[in-house]
Amino acid sequence: MSVFEFSEIEPSEWLSINQFVLELKEIQGPCVSVYYPYGKGQNTIQLLQETKRSESVEKIKKKIESKILELKNNPVSVGKFTKTLCLFGWMVDDKIHLKVIGTSKKLPYVYMVNKKPYVKPFSDILKTNYNILIVTIDQKTARIQKYLGSQIIQESKLKIDLQGRHKKGGQSQGRFLRARQTKIHVFFKKVANKVRLMSNNSELILLGGSGNGKTEFYDELNSELTSKCRFVDGLSFTTSVKDIHEIIIHHLYEHRKKHMEELMQKYEKLFKEGLTAKKNNVIHRALKIGSVETLIVSTVFHTKPQFKNILKMLEEAKNTSCKIEFAMSPKIIKKLEIDDSVLAILRYKIK
Repeated sequence: MSVFEFSEIEPSEWLSINQFVLELKEIQGPCVSVYYPYGKGQNTIQLLQETKRSESVEKIKKKIESKILELKNNPVSVGKFTKTLCLFGWMVDDKIHLKVIGTSKKLPYVYMVNKKPYVKPFSDILKTNYNILIVTIDQKTARIQKYLGSQIIQESKLKIDLQGRHKKGGQSQGRFLRARQTKIHVFFKKVANKVRLMSNNSELILLGGSGNGKTEFYDELNSELTSKCRFVDGLSFTTSVKDIHEIIIHHLYEHRKKHMEELMQKYEKLFKEGLTAKKNNVIHRALKIGSVETLIVSTVFHTKPQFKNILKMLEEAKNTSCKIEFAMSPKIIKKLEIDDSVLAILRYKIK
């Protein structure tokens, strides 16, 4: 696996995929979700034909199969080239609808029928659909922007009148500076309260701005907010949207990396307590009885002989309250390859 395969996504491609995921959220009713590597179209058609579903799903599958043949010579991509093609099919009033997107990134091979489009690979690998708070601040101005993916869904601007220098006459310079600092302190408290109100469901708070304002403001945040907070270089009131997207993408990749490292640490700890499973047949059995809390899956599991078994496990996991986490780190993938590409954290021990 080259480093490029795991490099951060370009902002323009990320923007398009976020919009696509937003549109998928509007879909109502059962949906067939298919992700496959470009060049594996015929294999994917065979995969679809191996399983029999309800009459309506079979009709959707036929439409998807036709689209796969069409894409063979004319692949689509919102990136510079096509690594993965993603198709979603559903039915409304007996009419079949399809949505297709291609990406320059490698996503896991997926075939799933569920009550909603399956978008977890976009979230895990391409960092879409996350709630992020961007706070740009100096000693007299603050801008708070709440992003869902690439869209600003809430914004607030706060400002105070702040005299920059002490004028001759009137109060002493010392009193002037104390009064000025008190005014800044009150302002930061007001901004911190606004951040608290807007931070609901946010994964990260990215904090930037010129001067010392951001570090002084940070001291006004409570422990819950500081745990989410990351200082950002190169963020100001004039930063372009493209550059803001780059900042968001970078910090989401770092956040995801940390999350997966912590998840693997949790696995190692629970392994000693007998609350894990690593063989496909054991995991499959655990899924059937609902004892799997989290399924950790390699993004390249389709290159292994147990590929089809893992596809079935993914669908079973999605139909329970089990969490699915796709691993893209070469280090974690190497560990997963030793253990049949999948690891499971259990709710309780199984016999």
